[in-house]
Order: sequence, then structure tokens, then C-alpha cells
Amino acid sequence: MCLPRFDSPACFAALLGKPEHGHWLVRPASESTRIERRYREGTLVLETEHRTAAGAVRLVEFMDPGTPTPHLVRIVEGLDGEVAMHMQLVVRFDYGSVVPWARRSGKSRLYVGGPDSLRLHCEVPVHGENFTSVADFRVRAGERIPFVLAYQPSHEAPLAVPASRTPDEMLARTEATWRHWSQRCTYDGKWPEAVKRSLITLKALIYAPSGGIVAAPTSSLPEALGGVRNWDYRYCWLRDAAYTLYALLMTGYREEAAAWREWLLRAAAGRPQDLQIVYGLRGERRLLERELPWLPGYEGSRPVRIGNGASRQQQLDVYGEVMDMLYLTADFGVDHDVDAWDLQKSLMDFLQSNWNQPDHGIWEVRGPKRNFTHSRIMAWRAFSRAVRSVEDLGLEGPVERWRAIRDRIHADACSHGYNQQRGAFVQYYGGEELDASLLIIPLVGFLQANDPRMVSTVAAVGRELMREGLVMRYAEQSNPVDGLSPGEGAFLPVSFLYADKLVLQGRMAEADALIGRLHGLANDVGLLAEEYEPIRGRMLGNFPQALTHVALANTALTYTQAERGGHPAS
Repeated sequence: MCLPRFDSPACFAALLGKPEHGHWLVRPASESTRIERRYREGTLVLETEHRTAAGAVRLVEFMDPGTPTPHLVRIVEGLDGEVAMHMQLVVRFDYGSVVPWARRSGKSRLYVGGPDSLRLHCEVPVHGENFTSVADFRVRAGERIPFVLAYQPSHEAPLAVPASRTPDEMLARTEATWRHWSQRCTYDGKWPEAVKRSLITLKALIYAPSGGIVAAPTSSLPEALGGVRNWDYRYCWLRDAAYTLYALLMTGYREEAAAWREWLLRAAAGRPQDLQIVYGLRGERRLLERELPWLPGYEGSRPVRIGNGASRQQQLDVYGEVMDMLYLTADFGVDHDVDAWDLQKSLMDFLQSNWNQPDHGIWEVRGPKRNFTHSRIMAWRAFSRAVRSVEDLGLEGPVERWRAIRDRIHADACSHGYNQQRGAFVQYYGGEELDASLLIIPLVGFLQANDPRMVSTVAAVGRELMREGLVMRYAEQSNPVDGLSPGEGAFLPVSFLYADKLVLQGRMAEADALIGRLHGLANDVGLLAEEYEPIRGRMLGNFPQALTHVALANTALTYTQAERGGHPAS
């Protein structure tokens, strides 16, 4: 749990370490014979029911979106009998490294460490024990015992109470806020519950004060257990955000697109060649990557990292995603912004001279730059969107020059990105390796799904990148292109992307089976990580992952449109 922002230092870091690195436990004192979890419909209010020999309790927990600082509320409800309960709060600021000063303040306990403070307010007696806070209490059927943990900067005067309303009022407000948002969803196709849960998850990954969208709310959950592929995803990738907003726009949400556009204009202000692939929540550019040696990592997966060195990489595909999203935002009726078009023209001025330069590619390789085919495809998409902005939206620009560059890139990618001997588009010019990111080609309109080159590419991916029915990003090698030791799970976003291609090629039964398999990988409350290890049956990577939930929603849209005889938006 990172407060007050997604990318703030964690006050609970046990996920990447041990219990003493910070956690908050509320559970029956005796063993639970059955535990069930669910989100309340249309909300992010989580319910966990414990059945014990003595009775049953329900734990209702949520974060109130209406408070000026973060408030985590947990309400223990007695359902049956009388159950002895145990609460343990271990606050460790700065990723588990700072033991706070704790003191009692009325019915509250205040924890202060450096710039941060937390206040626990509850009605049951709490006592200190080995630098932790502990409470033992009993709850009977019909009783409700709330706990509220509120954050505020330590230099500010503590609030008399942790919230302006009672916990039950906060719960009612939280439910109403989420249901008002989720009921605006216009999606009416197959798998509605999975799609709506994904959209709620995407909404929850938006940092509301700025409009920035984080890729995931966690850092350093490993892509291979015990491995080194452990990255901090608590930042705003332009690529992930663009795909997120596409899913939201297609299902009736425009306010988020307008807010993200304003965030982008602030974050990208400056020279077009300085456009980064990832920024901080308020547009920060320096995301210094460093390691936290005191944390042993999730199941021993080291190092634990914060910050992300990819912020200094050049990935030319991001110009295409930004142009794509700004075009769609305007096309979906969000009011035109002159500054946005000025930014787009500036990006095109840079890209027309640099589209053929090597870069680090979509997978953020830590090896040498290459001429990645995906980067060329998305450069083509950038000029395609620039042309359509003039043709469809009536904006002013050098459209003839943009058309010529667009066509030149298309010819270049078809000539050098398609390997005749392999019968497939390959990862980089002159290479032979497949890359599942190239399954995006039909979705961006570069080629039709039934083009022979695309058909053979999809077939090659199915033959060579499938592991236990799921798709890898690229083949594992002893000297992989990403410059890291091999070893990772199947990549869930490209597995959904493969299902997209099956749909577009009319292979609906195969697509249906794969989509159903992917949905079945979600945990008990419908959330998905970035990757999956099919042999061990475990999710891998940061969690929940925006790109995976985007892919789920967008694949469902593609399937529904095809089932009804339509075509996906391009």
C-alpha cells in the first residue's frame, strides 16, 4: 500500500518482503473453515466472508473517493454466532525501512515517520506489542465494528477525527460513486461481467488529480519466480494509457479521455524529440531506477526495484499511440483542443525525419537498439492518423507530405519487416525471430487480417510462440534480444491479441475457446496480472495489470462486433 499516491513509498511492503515489512491483518482468531471474496456489483467495495466453527463474519473494505486524503476503511460485520477476531497493524514507512513513532490520541493511534503519518481510528481497545498495534475483540451476529486508517502528511495538524462522516456513510458514498460510474457503461456484448470488472479496474488505475493512468499499482512482482525481471509499473506509460482510453471511449466514457489529454499536454510539453514513453503521475520525467536491498522480494525474486530506467529509452512506436489516441478523442466528440493539434504537428515534424532510426522497441529491451518492425508499423499509424485528422476532422496540416511519408513507411515495413523465408513478419529488420506484438497489424489498419502475409504470420505465432495454449511475447533464447536472462510466463495481453486475430479471420469457435480460457485465469475477484505460468498455474508480473484488462475489454469488443456482422474501429 503506497500513500498518498500510487508511486509513493509503501507503508505496507510485506508483499515484497516479510510480515515485519508492513501489513494490516484483520481476521478470525481461530482457523477459517471457508473463505469467500467478491466485489459488490459495479464497485470496488470488497467483501470477504469467513466461516469458522463459532460462526461467520464479513469484512467489508474500501477506499473512500470522497475524502481529501486517502482513507482505507474496513468494517467487520457479524453474520452468525460469536466470533473472536484478531487485528494486527504493522506500519513501516519507506518500503518497510522506517519504524514509525506511535502514540495514542483519544480513540485513535497516530503513526509518524519522516514526511508521513497514519491515524488508526477504531472503537475496540488497541495496545502496542513489539512495535506493532494489536487488538483482540469479539463480534456477534448483527454487530458492525469499523476501522479507519487515514493518511496525511506528518507536518500537518492531525485531524480531530479521521473522516468527516461515519464509516457507514463513507461506505454508502463509495458505493453510490462507483455504481453511478459503472452504470454509464454502454457495452452490451458477450462476457459483460468480465468486461465491466476490467473497466472498473482501469478506472481505479487513474490518478484523479492529474488524469494520469498507471500501468499497475505494484512494483517488482516477478515475471519469473526467483528471477530478475522485476519492474516498477506504478507510472504512466503513454502506450498503455492510449489503449486504456480506447477501451473506455468505446464503452461510453469520455471524461477520462479529456482528462488524460490535458495530462499529456502537460507531460509532453517541450521538444518532440524529448517525448518519453513513461512519466510520473503528474508528468514527472526523472524516474530514477534503484534497488531496495533490504527487501528479499516476492518469493525470493530479487532485486526489488523502484523507479524505471525505461523512462530514458527511445521507443518510436509511442508517437503512433499518442497520435492514435488524440485522433480518437476528437473523433469521439471530446471538444477540439488547439494545443493538442499543435503538439501533434510537432510530433510529426520530428517523426518525419526519425521514423527510420533504431530504437528500444515496445518491450523496452535492455540490449542494443534495433530497427523493430512494430516501431515502423506504429510510425505508419502516426502518419495515417495525421492524414485522417485533416481529412476527417478538418484540421490544417501538410497532408500531402504526410501521405507520402505514410506510404513510404508502409513499403519499407513490408519489404524489410516481412521475412519471405519465414513466411511471417519478424521482430526486427534482418532478423528471423517472431514477435507477438505484430499481431496488432490488422487492428491499426496496416494490412487486412485476411492478407496472406498476415494469415501466415498468425499461423507462425500459433506454431512457435504458443505455450500450453497461451502466447509468449517472443521465443526464449540463450541470448534474448531484451538483454536479460531468459525466463518469463505467457504474456496475457498478446494472448488476447491472438484471439482478436482469430476473430478477424473468422475463426470464431477457436477465438471463443481461447477467450474463455483467458477469462478463467482471473483470480476469484476477476483480476489479471501481466503474465501467466501455465505449468504451475500461477499469475506472474505486476497486478492488476492495466494492459491485460484493456486487452480483455478490447477483444470482447472485437468479438461482439464480428458476431453482429460489423468491423472493429480503426
